[in-house]
Amino acid sequence: MTTHKATITEEDRAQTVQRLETLAKGFRIDIIEMLEKAGSGHPGGSLSAIDLVTALYFHEMRHDPKNPQMANRDRFVLSKGHAVPAQYAAMAEAGYFDKKALSTLRHLGGLQGHPVNTMTPGIEACTGSLGQGLSIAQGMAMAAKADGKGFRVYCIIGDGEMEEGQIWEAALSASKYELDNLVCILDSNKGQIDGFVEEVMPLEPIANKWRAFNWNVIEIDGHDFDQILNALDEARATKGKPTFILANTIKGKGVSFMEGKIGWHGAAPNKEQAAQAIEEIRKA
Repeated sequence: MTTHKATITEEDRAQTVQRLETLAKGFRIDIIEMLEKAGSGHPGGSLSAIDLVTALYFHEMRHDPKNPQMANRDRFVLSKGHAVPAQYAAMAEAGYFDKKALSTLRHLGGLQGHPVNTMTPGIEACTGSLGQGLSIAQGMAMAAKADGKGFRVYCIIGDGEMEEGQIWEAALSASKYELDNLVCILDSNKGQIDGFVEEVMPLEPIANKWRAFNWNVIEIDGHDFDQILNALDEARATKGKPTFILANTIKGKGVSFMEGKIGWHGAAPNKEQAAQAIEEIRKA
């Protein structure tokens, strides 16, 4: 069972950051191996989000792989469902299922290419139709408040996804209901399937827009675990409003020939590319 530690020493924090960095490095290899075996999928957004996912599963969230339906568990909704290889890598390591299952991604009877809560214990919501996950997460947070429960809800969205109007409807209503148990994390990797986000539909000034919707806004480097953990601590301490973490990330982070390349949004590496990527990750 994983439980958030309210206070830790500087030495403990340094050890925590090192442990999370090591985990994330291994997860990047898992992602590449999964996608190569599948022959399809989304490496760019999975690699950009993995540090955020790692921090949630192995430091921040209260959850129990042996009891996925634990009543007071914290909830995680991966709204950008195409990045589910990142979630699967973390869940397998946490013990939700055997790591051997990672090789079944996108195979008949195996792990689904987008999150499906009826097929994989520990998945909270079916996502992948972009724009819907934050509304689902908001509903969970409202239910927690209505029932007097102490669990928290975390939702990762993408910046391409943020072009969807439903995201902004949820942003407006979540602050109305003062959902300080809700944290929305933007994996801002600057790319989407059709091109660079700013060319498809400009979103800036992102931080000011969310502040205008009355959210507590924190901007960080989404690959810096110190900053990620500090942001999550601030979110936990914030009362009376939800928190929006603008995590600046790099699409394809950790693999030189994928970083910042739109073509790797939804293209799986072949065997040679996978071998090169894994070698780079191991040497980093």
